[in-house]
Amino acid sequence: MSEVMTTLAQYGNLIVYLLIDMVVAILLLGGIRYTMGFIGNVDTKKELAINDNFAYGISLAGGVAAMGIALSGAITGELAGTYTVELMGMLTYGIIGLLLIKAGRHIHDKFALPDFHKHELILQKNISVGVADAASVIATAIVVRAALLWAEGLGIKTFVAILSAWIISQLMLLIITRIFEWGYARSNGISFQAALEKGQLALAIRYSGYLISTAMSVTAASYFVVYDAQSLWAGIAQWTIMSVILMVALTILTSVAKFIVLWGINRREEVEDQQNVGIATVELATSFAIALLLMGLMT
Repeated sequence: MSEVMTTLAQYGNLIVYLLIDMVVAILLLGGIRYTMGFIGNVDTKKELAINDNFAYGISLAGGVAAMGIALSGAITGELAGTYTVELMGMLTYGIIGLLLIKAGRHIHDKFALPDFHKHELILQKNISVGVADAASVIATAIVVRAALLWAEGLGIKTFVAILSAWIISQLMLLIITRIFEWGYARSNGISFQAALEKGQLALAIRYSGYLISTAMSVTAASYFVVYDAQSLWAGIAQWTIMSVILMVALTILTSVAKFIVLWGINRREEVEDQQNVGIATVELATSFAIALLLMGLMT
């Protein structure tokens, strides 16, 4: 018993920091549901439990996961110095993360997938659109987390750095969406967005892999750049250039990996014509695995 008390005494401060972080995190995670409901003018209980709207549930799950990912970059623990600084840091970065995730959703709807009304389709239980929506916010959160880990402090330049990283991520996600859309239209004669609107789930899963792995490549690019508030714009420029390079490398490596993993299988026919969710999920997993390996190599 005495050993337990000694251990608790040694880690007492850490436990308090942990409690602060978890309380703030849980409150913000809970707030995602009500924020989505308020902004979308939706009764979330009705959609989730009465209408059994799986598409809305997937979209909400993406928001919750995104908030958790972003918050994981805000935790500093004992490095914060005081409980007050940690509390203020978690709240500040949590709110910033929430706003950037919402803004990323809007950008994705307005510029990446502008041909349909996402909110209405999700309320109509379009699971494919719900999956694409969830993937877009998770991808945004991955880069927000990288920016929170990269930048230091709570100053204006820190916020500028985080906002700049968010802008980079939105550009990269828009570029990969256009490339994906071009490839699909060339092979099928119809637009990718039209296929999503029709409920092509396998295509949505494949697209999700592209979004999330692209965000991970942008994260890997941050490992090349040391944060320096005095030369912030130079750092942002380096991050942007490395993001483009790594995105190209990721695209090539993922194409090779998918060819080998799914050797002998006509991936275009299976996913785009037969709507094979299993093959699409293997593709997503392959994209994720290559991006994860790329991140590991860059650290």
